[in-house]
Amino acid sequence: MKIDLIISADDIKDKVIKDKNVVVIDMLRATSVIVTALNNGCNKVIPLLTVEEALELSKDNRDNYVLGGERRALKIEGFDASNSPLEYKRELMENKSLIITTTNGTRAINGCKEAKNIYIGAMINAKAVAKKLLAQGEDVVFVNAGTYGEFSMDDFICAGYMIHCLLENNYAELTDIAFTAKYVYENNKDILGFIKNARHYNVIKSLGLEEDLAYCIQKDIIDIVPEFKAGEINVN
Repeated sequence: MKIDLIISADDIKDKVIKDKNVVVIDMLRATSVIVTALNNGCNKVIPLLTVEEALELSKDNRDNYVLGGERRALKIEGFDASNSPLEYKRELMENKSLIITTTNGTRAINGCKEAKNIYIGAMINAKAVAKKLLAQGEDVVFVNAGTYGEFSMDDFICAGYMIHCLLENNYAELTDIAFTAKYVYENNKDILGFIKNARHYNVIKSLGLEEDLAYCIQKDIIDIVPEFKAGEINVN
């Protein structure tokens, strides 16, 4: 197994991900939302690039959809929920489909369509993702959504934790950047203490969303691995 890492949605290159297993990470907060919604009874998640696409898709069957997402970390006007995973409770999500559009995460997911398999990862389901990847035994590329096309410390340490999980009792060949992510996690296991210096963390904190931060840094509280295929994210 070879393990590589891409640092932002802007850095995705088809030749790097083509026919590989990819794990998309936007732990603050899109992939944490997706994992949580599906764990709470959501039928499927449809990640879209624009607000207009989301409104158009939902307009003829509005009762069956929850519209969620953000722009610049804030709830979109006319949507049912923001990008806070704490809003995606079972009473909102059960037997509904989620249409989501976010600044970074949904762009990263849709940018990986050349991959063989596209999995959705966050700190909250990291070990489940690692277990699935180990069972497949194939090359992996971790794709960090980043923040506005730039490197993001939070996604990087989340990928580092997953790589750590993969290598606990196994061998893999790491690129330099994958090795660095693993090294960063193993020397900063206090996730909050590390990411408090991140730009994106401080944006979310400035909006009074400390509960979101506390939720998203939890390790392995959910045991599912969502997969993006043919425009939809499901749990198989």
